[in-house]
Amino acid sequence: MTNQISPAINPEKTLDLLWTRVRQRGDLPGFSKVVTAIVGAMQGEDDREFNMTRTVLSDPTLTQRVLRLANSAMYSAFGQSINTVSKAVIVLGTETIGHLALGLKLIDGLSAASLGSSDTRSEMERAVMAGQIARQVASSTTRRDTEEVVVCSILHSLGRLMVSFYLPEQWAEVQERATSNNISENEAAHDVLGLELDEIGRLIGKRWGLPSGLVASLKEMPPRVDADASHEPLEHSEWLAAVSTMSTRCAGVLCEDDAASAEGDLAEIAENYAEMLGLDSAVVLSAVDAAQKASEDETLAQQGKQANEPEAQMSLPLGKPADSINILKRGVGDMHDEVATASTGQVMTVALETVYQGLGLSRAVAFLRNHDEGKYVARMCFGECTEEMLARLAFKDAYQPDVFHAALANDKMIFVEDAQAPGFLSKLPRWWRDELSTARSFVILPLMLNFHPVGFMYGDWDASLPPSKISQQEVVLLDELRALVVKAISYRNKNDEPAWTRTMR
Repeated sequence: MTNQISPAINPEKTLDLLWTRVRQRGDLPGFSKVVTAIVGAMQGEDDREFNMTRTVLSDPTLTQRVLRLANSAMYSAFGQSINTVSKAVIVLGTETIGHLALGLKLIDGLSAASLGSSDTRSEMERAVMAGQIARQVASSTTRRDTEEVVVCSILHSLGRLMVSFYLPEQWAEVQERATSNNISENEAAHDVLGLELDEIGRLIGKRWGLPSGLVASLKEMPPRVDADASHEPLEHSEWLAAVSTMSTRCAGVLCEDDAASAEGDLAEIAENYAEMLGLDSAVVLSAVDAAQKASEDETLAQQGKQANEPEAQMSLPLGKPADSINILKRGVGDMHDEVATASTGQVMTVALETVYQGLGLSRAVAFLRNHDEGKYVARMCFGECTEEMLARLAFKDAYQPDVFHAALANDKMIFVEDAQAPGFLSKLPRWWRDELSTARSFVILPLMLNFHPVGFMYGDWDASLPPSKISQQEVVLLDELRALVVKAISYRNKNDEPAWTRTMR
């Protein structure tokens, strides 16, 4: 005899209650702004690579983890070390880096959600394990969408996570109804909530502004029953949904079954989905086993860190790092690799990131000389710089007796240790005093092509940071960096127009 459960309610009421709980408790992953920035960089038409680099660099922990994964064995086929986020974006592409960043932020958010109920913790563990399995499965194919399928698989349980976290009473009712009536959770959710869990997941994905391909993949993909018949390969969104469904089901087995029954259940799932994915069932099982071992190794590593020394949280720059020489060397190395093939805008982005990270600046800005308008204008910025501020950073190229024109006229790097010194204020232009007067120290790196300035890089340290100096060895590396940017400009300078004015419009 089945339990009597309340009849299905209007789906609009479910959504109204869900959005109310979200507003009260905050987004489950707590990463909406970052997601919006990442997705915007992936989908934007202009400056996609720079915007993606800036988005990742705005989160120092994410920066470290993106570089670690970009240099992992999975991407060793590219045959080169990656020292800057800018180069990672050039080599792997904005979509791969975007999906990679989304996956990492999702895992961070789900980990934070583990402070919720035991149901939410178990759903979080299953979602993370599904991502691990999907990564291993995708790496067993010749496809180049590994990071996308990882994100899809983590998000596959989004509806379950949202309901268990925000609507625990209804979630308990869904579970009871599914068990008592021997029906699927999706069917039970439709009876209780008026919506299937998949549909809730897709609605959340749309609300977050996730790419349409990701949202479309958030659905159950049942295995084909006529395995002997010939089939056309799955379309991309269908393949993503199939891998996500398979990975989530395997993750459920690993997280819930005992060891004795897990082996048979995993074998059945692999057999059901292998043909759809274009893989042998043994390959699928091997991928699941590799994911389980990777998860165990990661757990042990985290326990070891906690037992010995807590992992330091990366923070925003606190002045020049102790290993600034090595950071500059690695960045210059990335530039050497890309000068001959990358666009000038890409090389400029690597250079600006290298200066920003290597000197531990509060902000780093690239200025371009606009000959038509007769002025220098800021075109890209890392660190403490809003779009509104960037638009105001401009000045006439006609010579004025200030420190910026002096650097440009002499093609010499200038380091100002104390910009606030009373005797120095007369050498600072009005636009700097209006917009950048919080800086204690700053550096100017002019870019000269055929004895004519084409722009410069500017970086400063806020007065709240410890005083900084620049050593002679750093000067040598910064001069080499300047020369590489100019070399890239000269390679692509056509019709007297620097190439990076075209790439960054």
